[in-house]
Amino acid sequence: MENIGTIRLETKRLNLALLTPEDAQQMFDHWASDAKVTKYLSWKPYQTVKDVRNNLSEYQKNYIDVDYFFWGIEEKGSQQLIGTISASVADKTAKVAEIGYCIGQNWWCKGYTSEALEEVIAYLFEKNDFKRIEAIHDADNTPSGKVMEKAGMHYEGTLRQRLVNNRGLVDAVYYAILKKDYINQKAKQQFHQ
Repeated sequence: MENIGTIRLETKRLNLALLTPEDAQQMFDHWASDAKVTKYLSWKPYQTVKDVRNNLSEYQKNYIDVDYFFWGIEEKGSQQLIGTISASVADKTAKVAEIGYCIGQNWWCKGYTSEALEEVIAYLFEKNDFKRIEAIHDADNTPSGKVMEKAGMHYEGTLRQRLVNNRGLVDAVYYAILKKDYINQKAKQQFHQ
């Protein structure tokens, strides 16, 4: 099986859509300019909508790449763009993807991020050629670990002073899910329905 890249995905409450430069204003307003959102990330808050638009123009060019996975998270009810979720190929030979995400403060603690993450995990395993999906968070960002757990990922360990983000050098907490575990979880869910 080959990877097929970013395609539109849908959950009960969300659309996961390909981003365009026209999304710059919402992205800037809802999360990309917010220092609280980017606190645990490696990129600084954007200063202007123009900078967001320029980056989105560059990102848009990557959508032709079958190994490029980058979505805007849109709340269906309001049709508002509320965050992003992406996956990168961490190891092509071992078929490992690494996922990252961020979401605007107004949508924290509503289950949106784990809902998006569950859908992306399913897509990467079922429609693409990945055997392992992993994610990392700053040890002080425990809500991110809860998102990973809720989406079926398992804690694998903490590496001290392994990650550099906007807070500096921090401890990195690793979570992962294997395709075989995902298949087993899905079979158990279907059995109990």
